[in-house]
Amino acid sequence: MTMHLAQMNVGRLLAPTDDPRVKPFMDALDLINGIGKRMPGFVWMLDGLNDPGYDPDTPAYPEDPLLVPNLTVWEDAECLERFVWGTVHRKFWERRHEWFEVLDEMYLVMWWVPEGHRPTLEEAKAKLAKLRADGDSDEAFGWDWLKAAV
Repeated sequence: MTMHLAQMNVGRLLAPTDDPRVKPFMDALDLINGIGKRMPGFVWMLDGLNDPGYDPDTPAYPEDPLLVPNLTVWEDAECLERFVWGTVHRKFWERRHEWFEVLDEMYLVMWWVPEGHRPTLEEAKAKLAKLRADGDSDEAFGWDWLKAAV
């Protein structure tokens, strides 16, 4: 069975999405997501159009609407790494402190999914909770565990 790499990262915006303080980030989302979707090895992204259970106008974290997730699936870790570190995405990641708070807990989780599986936001949130509670495992892990396991 072919497995793909799912990943979710969560950031806490410094201000609501319509605030001028986060405007440069919000204005770049379509560009960055578009680049990601055209990358070799990109499989899928949660964007509200492809998951009938997801409403992008409803906060993913109702208790804190400034927490925003990004959920994608890639053919493998190398494809995800190429996008994250080898495209203009890196420049925005390096500027993240301009738009996002520094979180005091793990904000990125990855896990393997069978080819064709599209994780839900609830599944991804559960994986992140598992990683935060138990640390890296075969079920939920971060970059360091992934690099050591490959």
